[in-house]
Amino acid sequence: MSHAIVVRGLTKSYRNGKGAAIEAVKGIDLEVAQGEIFALLGPNGAGKTSTIEILEGYRGRDGGSLSVLGEDPAQTHLPAWRNRVGIVLQSTKDGADLSVVEILTHFAQYYSRPRDIDEVIAAVGLEEKRNARGEHLSGGQRRRLDVALGIIGSPELLFLDEPTTGFDPEARRSFWELIRSLRESGTTILMSTHYLEEAEALADRVAIMNHGLIADCATPEKLGGRDREKVNVRWHESGAIHQELTDTPTEFLRNLANRIPGEISELTVTRPTLEEIYLQMIGGNE
Repeated sequence: MSHAIVVRGLTKSYRNGKGAAIEAVKGIDLEVAQGEIFALLGPNGAGKTSTIEILEGYRGRDGGSLSVLGEDPAQTHLPAWRNRVGIVLQSTKDGADLSVVEILTHFAQYYSRPRDIDEVIAAVGLEEKRNARGEHLSGGQRRRLDVALGIIGSPELLFLDEPTTGFDPEARRSFWELIRSLRESGTTILMSTHYLEEAEALADRVAIMNHGLIADCATPEKLGGRDREKVNVRWHESGAIHQELTDTPTEFLRNLANRIPGEISELTVTRPTLEEIYLQMIGGNE
């Protein structure tokens, strides 16, 4: 399998107010396959923003090796490499005095194969605001414009840092469809998000980062041994709600069905949610 991103032994430290070194990234390894959606999750201060900024070429590293679309971001300043990468930062204020269509028209000129501007405006749900100036957009509308700027160049690799912050639920799910369509067209996507349902809905693989280290990396179904956790069976019987944790849910349900005639009332069979696994791995609520 070819990889869009390969990270080996990445380290990054900062100095605090007293001059002491604070390790933000502590020697992580990471691989992102071409064409996959990869989600990086973690609490504030986990090191994920530093990691993403290093991969984008916006921040230097202290140690380790990187390959991003076959180049080291710290070594290349080639426009050809930048032309292949799209970035959606946490927040921007570019073009506050220009309209949405003017901003996108301007930035499209920097790319060799820009997407159709009307198509991008429709994809991020800004048709009614196409002629509104950036400074007059709401927070959620400004976020949609940030996403539009990230995809206008038809990138091979797209970085999304908290992409749906400020989106309402309907807009968030419309955006998910856009992300899926980008993946289907071959775009590789590395995203960070605080919405766990977003990671579960979109990501092929998820990495949990905490205290500068990768705690685990797997598909959402298998993260943290989720697929091996006990199953919680809950049902109504004899006027009361019962529940049982079991390693053999099929056998348990078979025995339950033999004991209770007809339909089993209020029956649910669940494994731990991604949120529950995530909170276990980071050691508490975020």
